[in-house]
Amino acid sequence: MSNVLEKIINQKKIDLLTIKKKYTNDLLTERIKQNESYINFKNKITDNIKQNKISVIAEIKKASPSAGLIIKQYNPIAIAENYILNGATCLSILTEEKFFLGDLQHITDVKNKFKIPILCKDFFIDSYQVPLAKSFGADAILIILSGVDNKLAMDLYQTANELNVTPIVEVHTPDEAERALNFDKAIIGINNRNLKDLKTDIKTTLQLYKILSSHS
Repeated sequence: MSNVLEKIINQKKIDLLTIKKKYTNDLLTERIKQNESYINFKNKITDNIKQNKISVIAEIKKASPSAGLIIKQYNPIAIAENYILNGATCLSILTEEKFFLGDLQHITDVKNKFKIPILCKDFFIDSYQVPLAKSFGADAILIILSGVDNKLAMDLYQTANELNVTPIVEVHTPDEAERALNFDKAIIGINNRNLKDLKTDIKTTLQLYKILSSHS
């Protein structure tokens, strides 16, 4: 099977060529200034931890490379409302367009309706994407270590912190777990799915938890 992650990243590079022309840096700065919907994603999670409560980050996704079309009549607002009514702490909205049929506008639509922290779940390969995500209302971004080297990962991490956006570092392998420890006080997420071949193994969490917890 071909490398799915590589395909997604190559497509993202192409998409960004068009997006950067539509949303210039000056425009992003102005959009962020006008956006008053920011909520601290990390604080929402840590507040629950302090109260011994479980935090649920509920995912809103229309499609995926592994499952194909998941929801034909896709309504992010209706899905968000259902999650919130059932106690979701935060939301995660897929915004990658070609493989997940997402859209950044879905973040704005949900944020205009509900006051809840939102993670922009996409493939971040350029620090430009961080202010782009924030300009649409994102409170957090995902840094997938499987898809970026250490320098780019740190650039994304620092840019997010500068913009008061919570960076979430995603890992899948022991090597990535060790790399994630370089990000001070970051939220680290474990993905049981190998994004290169889409195979899933729940043992991944057990294996990587041992590495991460030994440094906590």
